[in-house]
Amino acid sequence: MQKHRAQLPTLLDLFCGCGGFTLGAHSAGFETALSVDIDPNLTFSFQKNFPSASLRLTDIASITATSIKRDVAKPIDGIIGGPPCQGFSSIGRQDANDPRRNLLVDFFRLVRDIEPKFFLMENVRGLGYERNRHVLDHGISLLPSKYKILGPMVVNCADFGAPTSRPRLFVFGYDPNRMSPMNEAMFAGNGRSNTVRDAIADLYYFSDAGFDDEGYDLWKSQPELELSEYARALRGRTRIITGHKKTPHRPEISKRFSTVKPGDKDEVGKHVRLSWGGKCPTLRAGTGSDRGSYQSVRPIHPSQNRVITVREAARIQGFPDAFRFHPTVWHSFRMIGNSVSPILATELLSRIQARLELPIIRSAAE
Repeated sequence: MQKHRAQLPTLLDLFCGCGGFTLGAHSAGFETALSVDIDPNLTFSFQKNFPSASLRLTDIASITATSIKRDVAKPIDGIIGGPPCQGFSSIGRQDANDPRRNLLVDFFRLVRDIEPKFFLMENVRGLGYERNRHVLDHGISLLPSKYKILGPMVVNCADFGAPTSRPRLFVFGYDPNRMSPMNEAMFAGNGRSNTVRDAIADLYYFSDAGFDDEGYDLWKSQPELELSEYARALRGRTRIITGHKKTPHRPEISKRFSTVKPGDKDEVGKHVRLSWGGKCPTLRAGTGSDRGSYQSVRPIHPSQNRVITVREAARIQGFPDAFRFHPTVWHSFRMIGNSVSPILATELLSRIQARLELPIIRSAAE
């Protein structure tokens, strides 16, 4: 009797943003049945990057399991998402009245009502601090007792091969009656290590190729360049990239940047200069127009007296060169700074996917 390919497990993708978690899920062998976010700028290019995706722009606090099940015609195996972190971030105000904090509870509400085989939630480390932990504990308390909860665990994508230090808090829960056992050791790093040089050195040699009809700046590669294994994986077959336009600094700012040594900080703008042999600090998102449109502080290039480009940031975070963000630099950096590294997402979700007990599809003739 011949067995057919197993059906891809299905995810509900909450707070999807530009799709870092989504990209990792697809690479790990999942399909996303529905992706949800409220921000039209963060999701601007979502369907360019995921043409078959079903994206719903709405407030997650207002949606119900009933409406999701009505729109998704198949069982949901897992729920993933990174609820807004600004209300918990140690560098933010951690305002107890910030309404975005409640969205974390809505994530667990939907897990409770949909009852998937597993869920994976990502946020900042500050969520685990004493002043915020009660919000997380309340969310987890909503879940049925059948779920086995792992975490909160602090996981750093640098331990999985991303050339950036980005420690994040994860909570994983699963139904042991529908999945093989897992433990926190299965969220340990894989020993891979890459540097800023591995990620962006070849981008110096891309040449200006103008703009496309949508306003994206285009840059052409030199095919004879030697690439690191890391850069080669993200380049793929892409010869034209977007988002590599350099920021035109005033002469006095460029001169100030020239005095900053690799690994040191510009004391005026608080920009850290990257080191070719090191890793990039956590890339920050900045704020949307509803929160004052504050730009994040961008690192200085290791050898050029400018901040890094969108494409350099994307490489550092682990996005492939074919991935598009926004024609506007500010929105693009918000997308990247808010995202889960696709490298980390792929690794964690691959380990989870391997422990799902999936049905085998057989033809009617069998």
